[in-house]
Amino acid sequence: MKRIILAVLSVLTVSAGAEAQTTAQTIERALMAAPARGRDAASVVRWNADYTWETIKEGTSQLVCYDRSGDPGQRPFAVQCTVLGNLERVAQNRQVAAEGGDAAGRRAIVAAHQENGTRAMVVFGSVWISVSGADQMNAGSHMTVAMPGATMASTGFPENRDAGGAFIMAAGTPEAHLMTPYVGSP
Repeated sequence: MKRIILAVLSVLTVSAGAEAQTTAQTIERALMAAPARGRDAASVVRWNADYTWETIKEGTSQLVCYDRSGDPGQRPFAVQCTVLGNLERVAQNRQVAAEGGDAAGRRAIVAAHQENGTRAMVVFGSVWISVSGADQMNAGSHMTVAMPGATMASTGFPENRDAGGAFIMAAGTPEAHLMTPYVGSP
């Protein structure tokens, strides 16, 4: 009987240690999208199956990061940071991605949310920093700035990529955002 109890306690101890290590790895992985000088102050959340989140690292800034690897439409390695005020939007986007099917289906769900007033709002001027790729070693970064309703007339930024610099994508809509150009490796 003592052997069985010891075996069960050993398994529970190893399981708890494995979970702690997994949480530490999740935090480290998510923070790969954070700017170096913002990592210590950033929060990290883990997403639940019901599109809610739990904070696994409490930060002291507005920056929050999370792992998106394995989510519908994401690359095998995908992490992202934004501001805490955008978490409701991220949760809604995750649900839309899971339930919307193809791009047209996702656009239709977003349009329905906008039409009936249930679209989670994004924080104007908030940054979205994404790092993604086939794996961590081959991941690239991309940054956008949320600018709902922005147009060339209101900002001076072009509404297409032809100028070669930053431009507004989805200009004039609640989904409008400033796209930053991809910079290739030397």
